[in-house]
Amino acid sequence: MALAIFDLDNTLIADDSDYLWGQFLVEKGVVDGAHYERENRRFYDEYKNGTLDIMAFLAFSLKPLADNPIETLNQWRTEFFKEKIEPNLLPTAMNSVDQHKTEGDHVMIITATNSFVTRPIADAYGIETLIATEPEWDGNQYTGRISGTPCFQSGKVERLERWLQEHNQSMDGSYFYSDSHNDLPLLERVSHPVAVDADEKLTATAIERNCRQISFR
Repeated sequence: MALAIFDLDNTLIADDSDYLWGQFLVEKGVVDGAHYERENRRFYDEYKNGTLDIMAFLAFSLKPLADNPIETLNQWRTEFFKEKIEPNLLPTAMNSVDQHKTEGDHVMIITATNSFVTRPIADAYGIETLIATEPEWDGNQYTGRISGTPCFQSGKVERLERWLQEHNQSMDGSYFYSDSHNDLPLLERVSHPVAVDADEKLTATAIERNCRQISFR
């Protein structure tokens, strides 16, 4: 059984769920609109440029989880999925997930976006194993902090290695599908790296290294 690992944002879906969640909160009036939208865009641009300070971003993006009760958050998340995520689900990506399942591979998502936002998206693709940045939960509400290592850049490798140890699995024959140069640390570890609708930097690297390139769009 090989691992078939998928990035989420701009890979399995045709947009960035973290950024869309921020936009959704602005539209709902949950956060200070002009300031939050400006910062949300700044962090997203830094992510695309490879200059994101992940801890600064998480302090920003997890604050609304800490500021609101879980019942309200769950209601918003349901609305968010319907309004922002469903239009960005990709049938071709679903076909790839299903093909790996048919071949007996263990399919998983590994994403920098927090698990509160991404768990319903993983469920929509029928993927049980989700490795995501984990917002800290104190038993009653989110704290605004993270639990463990952020699942970003080399953190994805660290989190995956921990999962492999816990489940007695290996990277033999593994696949990783991603759009982003931020995922090069993990793309370099798998047997079959696949660039999916890749950004400019990852496209250049894929060409240089003769890696497979595909589109789910």
